[in-house]
Amino acid sequence: MPAPTPESLRTLTETLSDVTEYLRENPDPAEALALVEPLLDEYTGLPVQLADTLRALARTVQEHQAIPRTAHVNVLIAELRSAAWEQTDQHTLHYVLDELRALHDDAESEQGCSRCR
Repeated sequence: MPAPTPESLRTLTETLSDVTEYLRENPDPAEALALVEPLLDEYTGLPVQLADTLRALARTVQEHQAIPRTAHVNVLIAELRSAAWEQTDQHTLHYVLDELRALHDDAESEQGCSRCR
């Protein structure tokens, strides 16, 4: 597998920015939920992926021979790991999506079609 590049990651973050801008235009809630669902997947969503990335970065810095073993470096590594745990805690956001989807579906079914009212 080829190594990711800063440019490929910029493209990724630009896509996320595009999603945000689109959501600001108030699309249909069902479409909005569908767009956000992969971002908040409990196993592969952004919080989990970012947490894993931060932990991997901390490990890379800690194990690299050229980086000095100082108290300051240890604090920075601890901050990365702490941020990783905070991101991991956000993995439960997929439950929020499930509840929002259920509320939306209930509201849609209550409205029914105009001929049924």
